[in-house]
Amino acid sequence: MRFRRSRAVPDARSYRVTRDRAGRWQVAFAAVPAPIPAPGTGGVVGVDRGVAVSAALSSGEMLHCPGLRPGEHARLVRLQHRLARVRRGPNRRARLRARIARVKAREVDRRKDWVEKTSTSLARRYDLIRVEDLPVGTMTRSARGSIVEPGRNVRQEAGLNRSILAHGWGLLVQRLEQKAPGRVEKINPAYTSQTCNTCGVRDRQARENQAAFGCRGCGQQANADVNAARNIALGPQWATTWVTARGGNADGRPVNREPPHCAPPPVDG
Repeated sequence: MRFRRSRAVPDARSYRVTRDRAGRWQVAFAAVPAPIPAPGTGGVVGVDRGVAVSAALSSGEMLHCPGLRPGEHARLVRLQHRLARVRRGPNRRARLRARIARVKAREVDRRKDWVEKTSTSLARRYDLIRVEDLPVGTMTRSARGSIVEPGRNVRQEAGLNRSILAHGWGLLVQRLEQKAPGRVEKINPAYTSQTCNTCGVRDRQARENQAAFGCRGCGQQANADVNAARNIALGPQWATTWVTARGGNADGRPVNREPPHCAPPPVDG
């Protein structure tokens, strides 16, 4: 079998020849690559995944997963409209489906390429990579629900599901765990986007919009995703790092209360 070798062929145990929905033939060799060694610098990075910014790092970097260009997206919509109007028939519908598949394949290829390059870069630059512990599979489940329990806001939920999948949330963490085994730590994401990384004040109104974070406690102005990534970089103890003025921690109510200035009024018995 003749094929174009796009990369060096490893010492593989087996291979598989497949054809994708865009009509492209591929040969894949089954081989387990060696993990990427840690740089040994002690660097720790927090990664906050989003739909406006694919991955925001605690270092301040903003990474964007490439998708379809405006012209390609317009062509995809136009082809989908034609497919919806065409009469059912084996040949014409099949040709339109193949053209749509070729456009979508470009988006998938770009997303996979971005994930591979980003995960390799993070594994080479940092000893420990901390990400949000998100149930991506549950979050991208069908929004329609079932007949017994129909979904709510189906159109909005479906749009969010497509955005999550388009930005490669699950694939990025999966490849990080494969390339840097034992160096990826999942952190509870609760309140990471509402807590100021400078003073620890939690305020849901601090997030002025999708991108801006303005703390009303210390006055910090930062990117909201970067602020969340810096909280994630603190690790599992991030919620107990900040101590409030009255004692306690940012994850619960204060445990130390100020003494009353006067005795409580007597209670009639």
